[in-house]
Amino acid sequence: MRRLAARNVSIVALAAAMLSVGAAAPPSAPLPAPATPTTPTKIPAKSPVAVGHGGAVSSVDRDASAAGIEALRRGGNAVDAAVATAAALGVTEPYSAGIGGGGYFVYYDARSRSVHTIDGRETAPKSADATLFQEDGKPIPFAEGVTSGLGVGTPGTPATWERALDSWGTTSLRELLKPAERLAKDGFTVDETFRSQTASNQARFADFPASAKLFLPGGELPVTGSVFKNPDLARTYAELGRRGTDALYRGDLARDIVRTVRTPPVDPEATRKVRAGDLTTGDLAAYRTKRQAPTKVSYRGLDVYGMAPSSSGGTSVGEALNILESTDLSKASQQKYLHRFIEASRIAFADRGRWLGDPAFESVPTKGLLSQRFADSRECLIRDDAALKSPLAPGDPSKPVPCAAGGTAAPTTYEGENTTHLTAADKWGNVVAYTLTIESTGGSGITVPGRGFLLNNELTDFSFAPANPAVHDPNLPGPGKRPRSSISPTIVLDDRDRPLLALGSPGGATIITTVLQTLTGHLDRGLPLVDAIAAPRASQRNAATTELEPGLYDSPLRAQLEALGHAFTRNPEIGATTGVQRLPDGRWLAAAEKDRRGGGSAMVVRPAGRP
Repeated sequence: MRRLAARNVSIVALAAAMLSVGAAAPPSAPLPAPATPTTPTKIPAKSPVAVGHGGAVSSVDRDASAAGIEALRRGGNAVDAAVATAAALGVTEPYSAGIGGGGYFVYYDARSRSVHTIDGRETAPKSADATLFQEDGKPIPFAEGVTSGLGVGTPGTPATWERALDSWGTTSLRELLKPAERLAKDGFTVDETFRSQTASNQARFADFPASAKLFLPGGELPVTGSVFKNPDLARTYAELGRRGTDALYRGDLARDIVRTVRTPPVDPEATRKVRAGDLTTGDLAAYRTKRQAPTKVSYRGLDVYGMAPSSSGGTSVGEALNILESTDLSKASQQKYLHRFIEASRIAFADRGRWLGDPAFESVPTKGLLSQRFADSRECLIRDDAALKSPLAPGDPSKPVPCAAGGTAAPTTYEGENTTHLTAADKWGNVVAYTLTIESTGGSGITVPGRGFLLNNELTDFSFAPANPAVHDPNLPGPGKRPRSSISPTIVLDDRDRPLLALGSPGGATIITTVLQTLTGHLDRGLPLVDAIAAPRASQRNAATTELEPGLYDSPLRAQLEALGHAFTRNPEIGATTGVQRLPDGRWLAAAEKDRRGGGSAMVVRPAGRP
């Protein structure tokens, strides 16, 4: 979201000396306690691009990016900065992310020149089965799953922070939560986006007294330019700082979450049917993040790393890149580039729908999906003179058959589109790409009373029933199962295993196409990263129509593509990317949206001009 007016509360700058690129300290060495901050410093104005030394942070929010920069200035590394930024986003972007949700964390370790990931996806209750969202043998209305305790999964975000800090961080969670705690206590300035997103949730929030009290003070929408405070969340962060994230998975806070899910606190005058969930304190106590190997494909001599299942992001982006590898997109016309991009996306989504689910429950052929042999067998379906038709049937990565078009297709199921992404880098060369979410805008709509945060509705990412009864659906609910995600935090390394860039985006299933288009726009089409992020987007997800933003929908390119058989619908906004890039001279470039969601906020520790 955009913070149009200046924050009336500045995040405190620290007395620690600014850090230069190339310092000799190891990237994860213990550091001395930082000096006590004494002098407040004004937060830099919001900008979609920043270049300089000492590290970089890019997010959708100015205060959140500043919290990450503060962590870097205090001597922290990229992991510390990512956690500080994410915690602040839980304050200023409460409808997109927070400790009531989950996400996926991708980390490049400069010391070992290797990439690692954490799966912090939410999990279904142990009591869940394939009929979780069914009643009398039929799927319940989708809206009844969205605004309910039934859609709430065990949160993974706090556990992700703890796992990341324990593995690679240098600063305590308590210290990293302080900027966010301060922001929640003292408040931030409401902008038009925050107000409009509140308005879109007004009816839902009004049905839950705790949500209404927090987000609709006095029964009214927050006024643009006013100060929004969340003292309950400040106290919750303070508790997590004192006790660690275990406080959310055991004890009073865990019991508060379970009580809210199992007996949603609904206004007596509400007419909405709010279904209860079956989450237990045992489900919270049993939650674990997963450290796992990233996905990896080679593209144009670079190594592209992403998130393995339970997310479909890494496999789908990777497969589409493999499909595009055989086409010289740098010399292609804009029409051919978009045609090939759309078709590669269509094919990747056809395969995703058949094969991607939680690998703890499903046999997911990750290696096969990422093989060049399989991509080549799918690429030959693409014709330059005609568009493919959706829903397209999936291929079989275990037995690739060139140009096979048989089989039974399954449509792509719906995913909520509101999430947030951040990227961070430090002076040692460590990099983080981290996407976190509570699913729909406003999540479940249910605030935990007295705790100041919304609960997710991530379980609605499961298929309520098989997408096509004739095709195995790997994304049906199950006990402790993680729903399929499209989250695609991505890190690209050069031929010396050094970071070239990192990026990611919110947007539900459009995340995959957004990351793919940004990568190809920069790597193939030669656009500066900030311009590749700003370029108008297309999103094809094995559907009858491809979504286009106005910049493409209203251009002559649409008619050229329609002549090939493509069909289009207009989407006013797709995704909201942030990224960081290591420049050849060692400087960091942070990049974010220029306009989408009001524009993002790119910052560096020590600005040093443009590239």
